[in-house]
Amino acid sequence: MPDQSYLRYVALGDSQTEGLGDGDDATGLRGFADRLAEHLAPHSPGLRYANLAVRGRLAGQVRAEQLAPALKLKPDLVTVVAGVNDLLRPGFDADEVAGHLEAMFAALTAQGARVATLTFPDPGRMTPIARPISGRAIALNHRIRQAARRHGVALADTSHHPVVVDPRLWSPDRLHASPLGHQRIAAALAHALALPGSDDSWTRPLPPPGRPFPTGWRAAAGELRWAAGFLGPWLGRRLRGRSSGDGRTAKRPELLPVR
Repeated sequence: MPDQSYLRYVALGDSQTEGLGDGDDATGLRGFADRLAEHLAPHSPGLRYANLAVRGRLAGQVRAEQLAPALKLKPDLVTVVAGVNDLLRPGFDADEVAGHLEAMFAALTAQGARVATLTFPDPGRMTPIARPISGRAIALNHRIRQAARRHGVALADTSHHPVVVDPRLWSPDRLHASPLGHQRIAAALAHALALPGSDDSWTRPLPPPGRPFPTGWRAAAGELRWAAGFLGPWLGRRLRGRSSGDGRTAKRPELLPVR
């Protein structure tokens, strides 16, 4: 395919697009969207980039809060990544979530933007406690693939590659990618978009770990620590009707040059 140059890249989504797991709030978040913009910049002179994502947002909130501002920026490239927060909610409806995503695909492509999205790994392959929602991820991924085909959206179909559940690609909370994970997501999107310098190396396994991953009682102890340190606080916020994104705004609401 011919090389494609872009001038205005806008990222829509939740905490993954905001960059949680790759840096911190004190020093600044990077994340896959920043990394994709950095990949684009050498091939797209004059590229400007905005990131409208806010942590904790459901797909419907991304549509309600971020779509109109994105359209006003008149992007020629957009990434839309949302739905994981919905997967974790008791009232999850795959058709409803996919409907919000498809509405964003339709509006953005109708304005002439090139849109890219991705599918999600099975959370049950990452932690046993998440196995009850594996079917939800499969159902949502199926609908994302269908919607992407209908609207000509570039799809990084990450869900079926074994490497995506390697613990080294995930931060300790198992909800957000690690810096290496964000790097792989950016590479997957670049490959889906057929950007210069991209290839399928993001699908390849990581080298063997320096020491084996824990098994047996050590693995069970790790699950308990994870539940106490991350699952418990997350459930507490849900019971109080709160979100990690309460009071937060987009980190990069305007189109700015990529450093």
